[in-house]
Amino acid sequence: MKARILNIVVAADILAFALITFGRSRRNETISGAAWSLEVDGKWQGKFFRPKIDWLFSWAEKDHCQRTWLRENKSQLWNGSNL
Repeated sequence: MKARILNIVVAADILAFALITFGRSRRNETISGAAWSLEVDGKWQGKFFRPKIDWLFSWAEKDHCQRTWLRENKSQLWNGSNL
């Protein structure tokens, strides 16, 4: 049941980001993953939002945005337990 709820939350996140960007997001890109990518690219949006998102999810995992980006873009490295 927990996995199903997580899947729904992630799907809602992807949809929300697609709507916010008027469809200019990448396929399966979450807000957290985008924040990491934007910060790496030196964009102000990433520098502003990434620390806040990481703080918001600090109870769940360290470096949430980076780990989310890795899950989205480096799936061959992720086995479901180490990220």
